[in-house]
Amino acid sequence: MTTIAVTGHMDLTEDSVPLVRDALREKLKPYAAEGNLVGVSCIAEGSDSLFADVVLELGGRLVAVIPSKNYRQAKVKPEHTETFDRLVKAADEVVVLKHETANRSAYEDANNTLLQRAERLVAVWNGEPPSGKGGGTADTVLAARKTGMPVDVVWPEGAARRS
Repeated sequence: MTTIAVTGHMDLTEDSVPLVRDALREKLKPYAAEGNLVGVSCIAEGSDSLFADVVLELGGRLVAVIPSKNYRQAKVKPEHTETFDRLVKAADEVVVLKHETANRSAYEDANNTLLQRAERLVAVWNGEPPSGKGGGTADTVLAARKTGMPVDVVWPEGAARRS
């Protein structure tokens, strides 16, 4: 069994979504071919949800890590609720962290949980350094690399973030 976590940008442009989805599919296909792919995702808007959809599409199992008890109500935007709810329902396991509120501490804990549950990390990341706020994509990549975890960066030609 190969367990792969995801970290990535939430603010992908509309034109980037199919590019990232295709790149994720190509990255995950070899693991799915083995018949035992497990994807671990916070299923946030953007990269996390694209990854979760591809894991399920390829026949893998999904583990959803929810940063806080109020995450859906406080942070999931109306345009993402249908996708979020669908992915929670499709997940083999849903881990809701102990935090009451969705905040930087909850996100950092969620990222640590992703790394603890996985053997590899896929990062939908443009390569920019950490923002200094903590809990972001670059922070998670650096934390994974610090432990020696293999990190596969996915940022296809033409991908961009909303400005």
